[in-house]
Amino acid sequence: MLGSGKSTVAKLLAEQLGYTYYSTGNAQREIAARRGVTTLELNHLADTDPSIDEEIDSIFKKFNAVPNKNFIIDSRMAFFFVPNSIKIKLNVDVAVAGERIFNDSTRTGEKKYASVQESVNALRERRASEVARFKKIYHVDIDNDENFDYVLDTTHHTPAEVAHLIIQKFKLAHDKHQNH
Repeated sequence: MLGSGKSTVAKLLAEQLGYTYYSTGNAQREIAARRGVTTLELNHLADTDPSIDEEIDSIFKKFNAVPNKNFIIDSRMAFFFVPNSIKIKLNVDVAVAGERIFNDSTRTGEKKYASVQESVNALRERRASEVARFKKIYHVDIDNDENFDYVLDTTHHTPAEVAHLIIQKFKLAHDKHQNH
C-alpha cells in the first residue's frame, strides 16, 4: 500500500540479501516528470491512456524469463506479473501513511502536500484510482490479501523490523521447502 514503507523495506531487503532492486515507483516518477505531472495526475492519465501502464508493466513482465535470478521488486502489481515469486503485501493505516509521506523529504516527482490531511486524501484518491484501473485492465484486486504469500501491517513497525520479519518468514519457507 502507498506509504507502507515498501520502497524502504524493499531496498533494505535487497541490500541485506544481496539481491537486485527494481521499483515501479521510480518508473512512475520518471514518466510523470517527463510529462510534467505529479504521480497522482499520472494515475488519472493512466485511467484513459493505457500506454502508461503498458510502459511500466513491460519492465516487470520480463522477469518471468530470468531463471534463477534473485531480485526484489517494489511494485503493487508484481505479484501478478511475476507469479512464480514470493509475494508480500505491506498494509498500513492510511493516517500513518499520510503522515509518513507528508514528512518524507526524499520523495521526488510527487506533490508536496500542505498538510497531513491533504496527503491522506491524495493517498485515498490514488489508491481508489489504482484499484479500479487494475480491476478493469487485469481483472485483479490488489486489495485481496489472498493474492499474497505474506501480508504484514507496518503501521507500528520500523522498516528494519519489517525487513527482519520478512527475512525470518522467507527462511522458514525456504527451510520447509528444502526439507521436502
